[in-house]
Amino acid sequence: MASEIAPNGVSALASNGFADRESEPVIATVAALADAKTAIDPAMIDAAARAWSANTKRAFLSDLGLWGDWCRANRVRASDADGKLVAKWVRALGGLETERRLRTPIKRRAPATIARYLVHVGMAYRMAGLTDPTAAPLVKLELKAMRRARGTRQRQAKGIRYKGDIADLDGPPTGVCLSHLLKACRRDWLGLRDAALLRVAYDTACRRSELVAIEIDHIEAGEGGAGVLFIPSSKTDAEGEGAYAYLSPATMQAIRVWKKATDIRSGPLLRRVEVHFDGSVSRVGNRPLHPNSITLIYRRLVRAAHAKGLLGETSEQRLEQWVSDISSHSVRVGVAQDNFAAGEGLPAIMQAYRWRDPATVMRYGARLAAQSGASARLAKRFSSG
Repeated sequence: MASEIAPNGVSALASNGFADRESEPVIATVAALADAKTAIDPAMIDAAARAWSANTKRAFLSDLGLWGDWCRANRVRASDADGKLVAKWVRALGGLETERRLRTPIKRRAPATIARYLVHVGMAYRMAGLTDPTAAPLVKLELKAMRRARGTRQRQAKGIRYKGDIADLDGPPTGVCLSHLLKACRRDWLGLRDAALLRVAYDTACRRSELVAIEIDHIEAGEGGAGVLFIPSSKTDAEGEGAYAYLSPATMQAIRVWKKATDIRSGPLLRRVEVHFDGSVSRVGNRPLHPNSITLIYRRLVRAAHAKGLLGETSEQRLEQWVSDISSHSVRVGVAQDNFAAGEGLPAIMQAYRWRDPATVMRYGARLAAQSGASARLAKRFSSG
């Protein structure tokens, strides 16, 4: 039988061999949720925390923090919360509860984000030995009503394709595209790092967490100047089996130039480049880029491309919209769209870029399909008539 402890006994977990440093915040959060009458199972919580990825743990802690804020705003102890309070939270998050009826305005969230909140909150209550208020029928109905009112379509990052939004892959690049962002890269260490990042991101369609985790030793030279990248773990590879991705000759050359210029021989490939107040390069750090910096780099390069006149006739308003729509997923989305445009089949795309969910890939290609699919081709044939 698993040992149980009261919430105030969390500090004893380490001495019992249950908690490690990464698990302690999760255990403490669950223990704080429980009341004096319940006992939690530390072994189960610790096992869950060690099984989760770093991103899942961060999301869990963040989501429980938001739920705690909601309980305090409504002057309800978290351990006493019921389905009615959760249902009201769902309405508020979905923008269906008017600000007049809310003590504190709350930021509107996407349906998929709200569903994630409920999963984590419900899990925390069950770990704490409490009745799960998110399991109430009222909550499920409110979530369904919110999805019906809001729709379930998620906001998708703007895809950064290699040559932009073009139908002919042999045509010249246009607008915001990888080709123009590469031309916008500076000629100093910062620009060399950015060029290596862009090319690796496009060849491999790596997520931001995978990009910043790349080590020099993960890259192996292949035939004809190409290379292979070993990806030790990823969001869809919780067991850490690893995967391989192709690196083109141009990407391998960009990596070599970056390494030679900065004398990087081991450790992280993509590192922070510190700059002076005037923008000139100061030094290259030893630590990898932070995952959140990937989006910022893409956005900075879009602005640089615009400043160089590479984006054509683009208004400031259109530029700001582009910058707003870009995320760390933009190159990954663009890779999927380019593969669809090149006629690659769904299984081949999923295998090459490590996608598990076909619906996600199809969603990335939906806009492209509307522009160049069967209906578009038929309309073009009869447009002259």
